[in-house]
Amino acid sequence: MGVLNLTPDSFSDGGRFDAPDAALAHAARLTAEGADIIDIGGESTRPGATPVAPEAELERIIPALRRLAADGRCVSIDTRNASVMRAALESGAAIVNDVSALTHDPESFEAVRRSGAPVILMHMKGEPGTMNDDPRYDDVVSEVFDSLAEQAERFLAAGLLKSQIAVDPGFGFGKTHRHNLALLHNLDRLAGLGFPVCAGASRKLAAPTAAAGVRLAASTAAAVLAAQKGAAILRIHDIAETRVALRIAGFAMPRPRGD
Repeated sequence: MGVLNLTPDSFSDGGRFDAPDAALAHAARLTAEGADIIDIGGESTRPGATPVAPEAELERIIPALRRLAADGRCVSIDTRNASVMRAALESGAAIVNDVSALTHDPESFEAVRRSGAPVILMHMKGEPGTMNDDPRYDDVVSEVFDSLAEQAERFLAAGLLKSQIAVDPGFGFGKTHRHNLALLHNLDRLAGLGFPVCAGASRKLAAPTAAAGVRLAASTAAAVLAAQKGAAILRIHDIAETRVALRIAGFAMPRPRGD
């Protein structure tokens, strides 16, 4: 899953791809490098982020999303707002990726249920503005995994199909560095719940001020470990480098077009 942030303030690449031409060019680059899914988002949910109105979110994403869908790309919509989910799905998005696990907007669950689209339920402790101020857990692995299991079961009972649901432990969302590492090293326990696991540790396991090479090294190591621990989806900024790391680690992967 290649990351395409159409925002001015995302933690890693804010402002780089928010112009339509830049967004489409980056999506083409991600696809050429081997991305199977393009994850497009119009609201930054980094620590300390300011909420964005759904109307502004839609203005940012819909033109690029429609072009990508028309070109046959598999697009996921990274949003926590039901109106954005509905508009994005109507415009060709195939997957909903919600950092709040359908809890931020009371209409989100019904939007997903009615559409029949797959949804990635991510764990987040608190809200983006304050989630990393002082996150505490007695046992981060058990608490995050139990929370996701309970949410998934609740949504199944309310009408979602098991085949619609994937889960994400939410690296960096209300977690310290130590929490992130504990979740990564125990990701196989989350895979044991029986839902596909999405791992989004890309550029989150090194300090934001670290050199680009250090952040890339941490990201590729995390991706390989996540795959070894059973992750089905890797949400990645650096597709080409990650695919090389995965191949060397012994994972058989389809070759990108033109490679």
